[in-house]
Amino acid sequence: MISTVLVANRGEIACRVFRTCRELGISTVAVYADADADALHVREADAAVRLPGAAPSETYLRGDLIVAAALAAGADAVHPGYGFLSENADFARAVTGAGLRWVGPPPEAIEAMASKTRAKELLGIAPLAGVTEADLPVLVKAAAGGGGRGMRIVRELDELEAALKAASAEAESAFGDGEVFVEPYVEDGRHVEVQVLADAHGTVWALGTRDCSLQRRHQKVVEESPAPGLPAALVEELYAASVAAAKAVGYVGAGTVEFLVAGGRAQFLEMNTRLQVEHPVTEEVHGVDLVALQLAVAEGRALPDGPPAAAGHAVEARLYAEDPAAGWTPQTGVLHRLEFPVVPGVRVDTGYASGDAVPVHYDAMLAKVIAHGPTRAEAVRKLAGVLERAVIHGPATNRDLLVASLRHEDFQDVRGLDTGFYGRHLDALARTPDGAEHAAVAAALAAAARGAGRFGGGWRNVRSQDETREYDGHEVRYRPVRGGFEVLAPEGVRVVSAAPDRVRLEAGGVVRDFAVAAYGDGTVHAGRHRLTPRPRFTDPRERTLPGSLLAPMPGTVVRLADGLAVGDRVEAGQPLLWLEAMKMEHRVTAPASGTLTALHAAPGRQVEVGALLAVVQTEDVQAEAQEDQTV
Repeated sequence: MISTVLVANRGEIACRVFRTCRELGISTVAVYADADADALHVREADAAVRLPGAAPSETYLRGDLIVAAALAAGADAVHPGYGFLSENADFARAVTGAGLRWVGPPPEAIEAMASKTRAKELLGIAPLAGVTEADLPVLVKAAAGGGGRGMRIVRELDELEAALKAASAEAESAFGDGEVFVEPYVEDGRHVEVQVLADAHGTVWALGTRDCSLQRRHQKVVEESPAPGLPAALVEELYAASVAAAKAVGYVGAGTVEFLVAGGRAQFLEMNTRLQVEHPVTEEVHGVDLVALQLAVAEGRALPDGPPAAAGHAVEARLYAEDPAAGWTPQTGVLHRLEFPVVPGVRVDTGYASGDAVPVHYDAMLAKVIAHGPTRAEAVRKLAGVLERAVIHGPATNRDLLVASLRHEDFQDVRGLDTGFYGRHLDALARTPDGAEHAAVAAALAAAARGAGRFGGGWRNVRSQDETREYDGHEVRYRPVRGGFEVLAPEGVRVVSAAPDRVRLEAGGVVRDFAVAAYGDGTVHAGRHRLTPRPRFTDPRERTLPGSLLAPMPGTVVRLADGLAVGDRVEAGQPLLWLEAMKMEHRVTAPASGTLTALHAAPGRQVEVGALLAVVQTEDVQAEAQEDQTV
């Protein structure tokens, strides 16, 4: 029997495994990088071991350090979670070689399936070679790992070489393996997968389907089980193929076989030899604990002959610290409050709590919110409602996008449920939700109420001067009056009450209540709206040269364009450098055609948000500068 488990991972999945271990009476050990010293998974573990450093390559990707940590803490088993070393056969061998139990599949099965190229060969599927115009579009894909890293869509043949290089570099950074391959890219297919679970006695379960088609940057955003609208014959075909793939490699433990479904046909994508991020929807529908079953299988116990029957429908949404309207840019900072309403049938898996900091080094996912209901429509409605009423104060998130996605007619009636969903609908879905104008009024009046309390300002029998505040382009004008405030702009708003932390407004005969919170980092939250006040005076740091390229996020410069140097002529949209932040690579391009007059970025350099990376001056700007010098 397993007595102590070390989880070779961080964040939400570590907390998730610890929860099951506590229920089973198993002791837990966390590992942590310096940036995670006070992280929730460290606080929830019975013991923790430091991995010196911050970058994943120095910490969570160091199998030798993790095995040493397990031995030092007295663990007798290692659970890999997902990501990092979860699909690394050498790590699995190092764990078992140290006399520890590995809560995962045999190393040989990992080797057979963790490399997507070898998995396809095993199933008789050859990657594309000698790509021609007739093959386009194609997908360049990392052979190891997942999560959308090391993937590039290529639509023009002359883009292929650059895509291969970029995908390889990203894969090397994320997984320590730069191997990539090319396969046909199917436009707007559905991403469907089958959960498998196998024991060491020959039993293999096909534990239902999942649809994971709503994706950004090839990373899943919304997942559900069962995959809606699939013909029964196709489901049986997917089950048979998944069980056959597992048996072909002597699989043991939990895994997922992924397919692209289009035109009523399924194309094998890969087998992930680990637990998936979206495993909770399967758990909720089948009434199982997959982590508990993983542990039982690792102890050598046999599974029942067949899996539990499915009941109802479950939907999961991934809450990310990111700005969908700005190219899904990851966000960092203090998560001041993270609270979800308690609703029957809703589960929250998270690696954060109120007051925690969101670091730059790791994935931007804050939480997974999962809703289960008798029908798909009921589960979707419940999930959207919980997300809408959640209190999320801190960095910008994709919360509003998730709510809008779940309520979109194409998602609700399964029309257009495919991987092109966000490509078609992102502009509309990423718009600021209704009510932002009134939220700005609430923020302004709460600030005024705080000021009045601080300085003792009361009502006087003279006309007060109008006050103006602006939040994200919404200008608010108001004046103090007897007993409160009068709103002058926007029109049609009456103040019912205004206090430093709560404002009630009436507009169009409807009264709405806004809880307001302001924080030292400058953000203000009014209801579900995150607002940024316009400063009274321009920050001198914002006075930059025309054509300046500023870092859109904190991160690491991973590489520059080949041969890039000051004085080069560059074209608008030309890639100049690449930043890596939160396990994603971001391309920085020239804003206009012109001359590169400054280059401050260098590979390996850590940059903060707003740091000057380079300057591209157009011919007009250069001419003006020369005129100024001659005057």
